[in-house]
Amino acid sequence: MDIQAHNRAAWDREVERGNQWTVPVGKEVIAAAKKGKWEILLTPSKPVPRDWFPDLKKLDVLCLASGGGQQAPILAAAGANVTVLDNSPKQLEQDRLVADRDSLTITTVEGNMADLTVFPYQSFDLIVHPVSNSFVPDVRPVWTEAFRVLRRGGVLLAGFSNPVRYLFDYELAERTGTLQVKYPLPYSDIDSLTEEEKQRYVTKGIPFEFSHTLEDQIGGQSDVGFLITGLYEDSYNQNDLLTGYMPTFIATRALKP
Repeated sequence: MDIQAHNRAAWDREVERGNQWTVPVGKEVIAAAKKGKWEILLTPSKPVPRDWFPDLKKLDVLCLASGGGQQAPILAAAGANVTVLDNSPKQLEQDRLVADRDSLTITTVEGNMADLTVFPYQSFDLIVHPVSNSFVPDVRPVWTEAFRVLRRGGVLLAGFSNPVRYLFDYELAERTGTLQVKYPLPYSDIDSLTEEEKQRYVTKGIPFEFSHTLEDQIGGQSDVGFLITGLYEDSYNQNDLLTGYMPTFIATRALKP
């Protein structure tokens, strides 16, 4: 199965459905960002600390797998030179919508987060990579490519799911309110779902997901040469059974020395 093609079409459908991560920010958010009042999310609810960012003025920023009209327009309004790469054309349309609406300059590129060969070596000063690498089977190429396209002294800000999110039978949880362990880790929709379940994902346009070990998510960054200089945890700020017990998302700040 062509995972990239399936997830491209599935995220196009998520835009049509109004998924919260596909809804562009409003004019008031952009107006505030132009005045220096801004924040972005890497994970569901906790804003990225401002001291994680260098001065954005004229900075070359790559929003990696970050379409949807949210992070990229805010950073552009704050003064950065922003490129956003995403697998979903309709997600990129959301960024162009905000750029046209609010007179921003944003470069949009359709592509695979694990293959950044469209960009030369050392093209960017900052990469912003919100929770999205759960949609690729192997996360390590994402870190390798991010390291390659960052300049020396550049920063990677990344958000990702704690793999514990993929342990449980969520259909049972929705019916009974009970969290029951069902799947071994690392999880893969391709390997863990039945053929009938996978066909339902195809028919309904549901993105395929993959968990990644913390060894690959955090250790994978250090293995390609990054220095981890910051980390925080986060959770959904909505009704989610597992959130009641533990944080389920992680964000890291990594430096290319």
